Amino acid sequence: MNLTSLSDNIVPLDLRSCLISQRGQLIFEHYRNDLTMRKIAKINSCTKSVLSALLSIAVDQGTLPALTTPISMFFPELNADPDPRKKEITLYHLLTMTPGFRWTEFGGLNSFPKMTRTPNWVNYVLAQPLSDPPGTRMVYNSGASQLLSAILVQSSGMPVAEFAEAHLFKPLGIETYDWEQDPQGIHTGGFGLSLRPTDMLKFGQLYLQHGKWENKQLISKEMVSSTIKPAITIDAPNRGYYALHWWMDAYSLDDKDDSAPTLAYYYARGFGGQYIHIVPSLEIVTVLTNDKRQKEQPPRDVFRQFIAPLLMQQN
Repeated sequence: MNLTSLSDNIVPLDLRSCLISQRGQLIFEHYRNDLTMRKIAKINSCTKSVLSALLSIAVDQGTLPALTTPISMFFPELNADPDPRKKEITLYHLLTMTPGFRWTEFGGLNSFPKMTRTPNWVNYVLAQPLSDPPGTRMVYNSGASQLLSAILVQSSGMPVAEFAEAHLFKPLGIETYDWEQDPQGIHTGGFGLSLRPTDMLKFGQLYLQHGKWENKQLISKEMVSSTIKPAITIDAPNRGYYALHWWMDAYSLDDKDDSAPTLAYYYARGFGGQYIHIVPSLEIVTVLTNDKRQKEQPPRDVFRQFIAPLLMQQN
């Protein structure tokens, strides 16, 4: 695959990193400097996709019950909530961002910053009123991810990071990381994980390989398939679909022509330009990381603007 021209577009953006692998082989590598190659950095909401993987492993092990299980099994206080619909919220609803809580991540209600300023994040989320019946509308909600992190602690009997080390990080050879915690010591489910770009690439490769790594099935094919299956359509300004803490979309050279060829992909996305894209048809994984301030950020979607068009030429 000829990606020679990509450097001309990527270098001026001054990203922390841009990595592309095909069939497990690195075919493009850009770092701002040697330090960004070696140093861990926050992957922000890409943390959600890592949490999805951990929950999938827990389901495979039988540590966590089926995703159709109501979360009142873990938070029995919901059974006494004045709104009986809260008892209908399931693990699946949390993973697909459809629990129905009245929530505005940033702006408006500013729910996310408010949560992080409370002494108990889980209690804050559970106390939010419902604006929609569970399962009917996707509203981006890092609080839902924090509930899932707390549930994993309950079901596994160990901290989330410890569970990750044993069942995901160590098998992938991820030795250096950092993970923030809430006031109760629960690792943050929706953000707060720091990794190196090469370790993000390993995580993407694991999903490209349907959960298999070095002849060992870390996540069952069934769980990988179910977690990257479109669950609900995303409202504008976002596009595509949301799966189970993964995003899904397709690129076309002509969005106005329904018959034009498309390139389907799914991805983890973190604030400020952190991405892991998986393109199954081309056996491609890409990693993009950035640390610029908002006013200095490059185009919002570097993958669609610069990488996808080149991949389409090879498709």
